[in-house]
Amino acid sequence: MDQFHHVAAAFLELEKGYQEAIEEITKRMGAGMAKFICQEVETVDDYDEYCHYVAGLVGLGLSKLFLASGTEALLPDWERISNSMGLFLQKTNIIRDYLEDINEIPKSRMFWPRKIWGKYADKLEDLKYEENSTKAVHCLNEMVTNALTHIEDCLKYMAVLRDPSIFRFCAIPQIMAIGTLALCYNNVQVFRGVVKLRRGLTAKVIDRTKTMEDVYGAFYDFSCMLKTKVDKNDPNASTTLNRLEAVHKVCRDTGVLHNRKSYINDKGQSVNVYIVMLVILLAIVFAYLRAN
Repeated sequence: MDQFHHVAAAFLELEKGYQEAIEEITKRMGAGMAKFICQEVETVDDYDEYCHYVAGLVGLGLSKLFLASGTEALLPDWERISNSMGLFLQKTNIIRDYLEDINEIPKSRMFWPRKIWGKYADKLEDLKYEENSTKAVHCLNEMVTNALTHIEDCLKYMAVLRDPSIFRFCAIPQIMAIGTLALCYNNVQVFRGVVKLRRGLTAKVIDRTKTMEDVYGAFYDFSCMLKTKVDKNDPNASTTLNRLEAVHKVCRDTGVLHNRKSYINDKGQSVNVYIVMLVILLAIVFAYLRAN
């Protein structure tokens, strides 16, 4: 807090429209987060409400700033889909950070809704124990499936952004989120350690994400990756597959997937690997012939 005067000074230098947007959203976030200091996340509605206060309102606030700047003209339902942008990111973080949050000292941070985890364990922390691995993964998969409900809104929001810088600012985290969910799904390592995208893949996402076509391609690739991990014996398998198919349909209907560069199976990279292997093999053969 001893550095807060820098924040206040920067805030006072902003134009009136920006100040009003930040002030309103900050007040609403503070009041909402205070509510959950003493209230646990029991239902899925509680879960959505908590994520709204900590991230959905950030989405709304950013949209107001974009509108105030005059660079964007959003859809009539921009408030709802702005909220979905925030919820998708926040739910991904909550899923990925299970172990870190549950091991928090002096008290666990528990953001997974009891309505979901209560189907699989008596206590949320029980999911981290090896003997509960099967139930833990089923619970994890239901959490991921819940997060998938926001993807169509996110794609709708990003599709109308006009400013390239704002577009990349919004799109890159969303692609990172769907990629992270694809890694986490059906992955018991979420309850054992850290699960995150490789640095090389992260760099590829940052470098390649320039247009909405790139976003559709990335969401299609990562949702296909997630689909390959769905176990038909999972209690939520049919719901998960239905939600993934809805995402696939949105991406396919754009007609741009044939132009995409795959984020997962990069054919160009594979060719380069084969060339390197061939060169190494030829070098070994040449050395052998020279020695004999």
